[in-house]
Amino acid sequence: MQRRLLFAAAVLAGATIGIGGFTFVYARGYSYLTNDPQACANCHVMDDHFSAWLASSHRAVAACNDCHTPHDFVGKWTTKARNGFWHSFYFTTGTFPYPIRITERNREITGEACLYCHARLVDMMAPAHQDGETEEVRCSHCHRYVGHWVR
Repeated sequence: MQRRLLFAAAVLAGATIGIGGFTFVYARGYSYLTNDPQACANCHVMDDHFSAWLASSHRAVAACNDCHTPHDFVGKWTTKARNGFWHSFYFTTGTFPYPIRITERNREITGEACLYCHARLVDMMAPAHQDGETEEVRCSHCHRYVGHWVR
């Protein structure tokens, strides 16, 4: 019985590694280890976002990772791994929304990236005060289409 379980576990592990490796190569997963914005356009669902970024003012100063991953080493690679897994899952299963939408977690990361680069400009505005209450205002509230203006 123990030999059968060990054999089944080995077959399952081999199949998982084989399918995962094939998917990684087929989907050009290695390209996501770079900072090349073209990697983000590997999937056709991102074509409009990539084209819009090419036409944006941010093209000259920021690549996808500058706005969509944290600026610390662990945060960046954790986010890339997490997003890579879920992007692969949703694209493989065909269950992604179209047009694609940013998650709340990634919206927060992007907001932090705005402040990372533009802190000197926005220090006096954040947090915004309204009727004695402190309210967090996101950059995307007014600048929704900055970076890439896909609607």
